[in-house]
Amino acid sequence: MKPFLIPRAWDTICIMAREYVKKVNEVYLVGDTRVSLDSLVYLFREGLSAEGMVESYPALTLEQVHGALAFYLANQDQVDAYLIEGQRIAAAQHEESRRANAELIAKIRRARHESQVPS
Repeated sequence: MKPFLIPRAWDTICIMAREYVKKVNEVYLVGDTRVSLDSLVYLFREGLSAEGMVESYPALTLEQVHGALAFYLANQDQVDAYLIEGQRIAAAQHEESRRANAELIAKIRRARHESQVPS
């Protein structure tokens, strides 16, 4: 006779792990959407509720938002460093664009100024 074993909870409950955040081409995306984790983190920092985030990003479900925020909280140091690096890169690209297009920017400013000055 085989011994009777009481099943453990983990043996009887089917747990399905979901991947709420994926890193694609060095960008954290929420699930299979094109919504960046960055977007949700900035809204989270502003105090927007998960429900509000779903309203802002209808491609996401409430579950995906909660999962993404859980990912952020579990990996906060790593994600914050990623966000800081992204801001640094964006600032450098902005400055490079201003330098590369200085002549065009000056021309646009002159045109604006001339259109505002009465003749």
